[in-house]
Amino acid sequence: MRQLNLAPLRNPFCKACTAGVFVTRAEPLDEAPPHRNMPAMAKLSHIRNFSIVAHIDHGKSTLADRLIQSTGTVADRDMKEQLLDAMDIERERGITIKANTVRIDYKAADVRDYILNLIDTPGHVDFAYEVSRSMRAVEGSLLVVDASQGVEAQTLANVYTAIEADHEIVPVLNKIDLPAAEPERVAEQIEDVIGIDASDAVLISAKTGLGIGDVLEAIVARLPAPEGAAEAPLKAMLVDSWYDAYLGVVVLVRVLDGRLKKGERIKMLNTKATYSVDRIGVFRPAMETVESLGPGEIGFLTASIKQVRDTRVGDTITHEKKGTEIALPGFQHSVPVVFCGLFPVDAADFEDLRDAIEKLQLNDASFSAEMETSAALGFGFRCGFLGLLHLEVIRDRWEREYGIDLITTAPSVIYHIHMTDGTVLEMHNPADMPDQVKIAHIEEPRIKATILVPDEFLGDVLKLCQDRRGIQQDLTYAGTRAMVVYDLPLNEVVFDFYDRLKSVTKGYASFDYQMIGYTEDALQKMQILVNEEPVDALSTMVHRDRAEARGRAMVEKLKELIPQHMFKIPIQAAIGGRIIAR
Repeated sequence: MRQLNLAPLRNPFCKACTAGVFVTRAEPLDEAPPHRNMPAMAKLSHIRNFSIVAHIDHGKSTLADRLIQSTGTVADRDMKEQLLDAMDIERERGITIKANTVRIDYKAADVRDYILNLIDTPGHVDFAYEVSRSMRAVEGSLLVVDASQGVEAQTLANVYTAIEADHEIVPVLNKIDLPAAEPERVAEQIEDVIGIDASDAVLISAKTGLGIGDVLEAIVARLPAPEGAAEAPLKAMLVDSWYDAYLGVVVLVRVLDGRLKKGERIKMLNTKATYSVDRIGVFRPAMETVESLGPGEIGFLTASIKQVRDTRVGDTITHEKKGTEIALPGFQHSVPVVFCGLFPVDAADFEDLRDAIEKLQLNDASFSAEMETSAALGFGFRCGFLGLLHLEVIRDRWEREYGIDLITTAPSVIYHIHMTDGTVLEMHNPADMPDQVKIAHIEEPRIKATILVPDEFLGDVLKLCQDRRGIQQDLTYAGTRAMVVYDLPLNEVVFDFYDRLKSVTKGYASFDYQMIGYTEDALQKMQILVNEEPVDALSTMVHRDRAEARGRAMVEKLKELIPQHMFKIPIQAAIGGRIIAR
């Protein structure tokens, strides 16, 4: 005969319970019912939503692979490396670009069945927007740190994003099987630099699978369960959306309150659009349809939405009738910071480029594009990106998926031009600069850059930042590594700062930045003249003190690139009517 637990169960959302009338529930003490038949309130305590955050190459995607494999979510024959990274570029470069989600069923040591919703996030600074968005959909984070390399700049940036989202954080030290691993030193570093208790950090090797069981137990024991009420009006957060050729727009949602069922009419509070839900499901990691999603669950819905533009990330989804009127705070929109012109090498490919841009905008709302023409390069597009890696990745995708050869102009940033009549213009392209006489002053964007570097390279890094018009804000030490904080002009960073930083530190420095605002400076437009004709695609903004050196470097480079002729072709750099280099 089974021993039953007839303990009273108080339900805070039930009128009878709050009035002092208790409901009794019969369940065996030794095992909990399987999650598919659990009552809504009991099921909530068996859900864990978490993300994995780390610096680039510290093992996020490998850990996600092991968690999926060890719980039997995917059959061994279907298992492959970087399972959640669907794009070819992600696999080739070994980086995560899109945050991906998967639902894992796990039977814990207490013999209960748990649902774990995992979101694997990117590590690179350009995709910090993906990270901040994913953080808002979950309650906890696994902070993965390489036990041989320690805390890096992106580790700091991502963990602070998690702390801002009010997450419970479980430190995980990866790659402990490496000969250079120093888990004690790295745990101490986490405590010193980040200020999180790392005394009970989980030691693992994601590659070999060592310690993966401890990670799963830590998720269940140390991360909080989501909160929510199944009886309340539906309130769900739109976390992400992308275009599928067969299903139309697929929307990733996190349900906070209420229940979302197939066939219901839903309303987006931000756009006021209404739709009928065609399909509801979860990712395991392949799409699997379910009847409904309750509080605390993460899944997807399709509702015959035609364009990704119709779905705003951070929007609140509710029922059309009897829905909630209180919108969630939402997210800040991603703002492009780097602009460059893209022109097809063959002018006949222009229509194909337009088609490729429209298709990519269906899936990636974080980049902008508008048409522009150039006397030298013909028709093309002025595109805005979140950073140089974002630019490189998107350009790679166009060249690979659509077979278009592209010419990219020098990247530039947005300048604020204050005119003498009091108006302020935003300038994306130096070729659009108004007449110098009408300009009162020009402001450029500045960033707060955090650089972590081994002690022996510190002098080179400080010199590089000074050369780029940087203002030192802070310098602290964590063991043998220095953490330098600089206020830098973004224009100097997008040029070739990252490459120079890597070369002067032999690849050991890590770099992260955030925008801090605009400041006035002595900026001028430099034009390049070939055969005394200005080439607008080569126009750049330079600081007055740097103009001559930058001009000379550009004309020397062009001298090598332009094929030799039987007659002289002058190549000149000019500011206004003054030639500064020839």
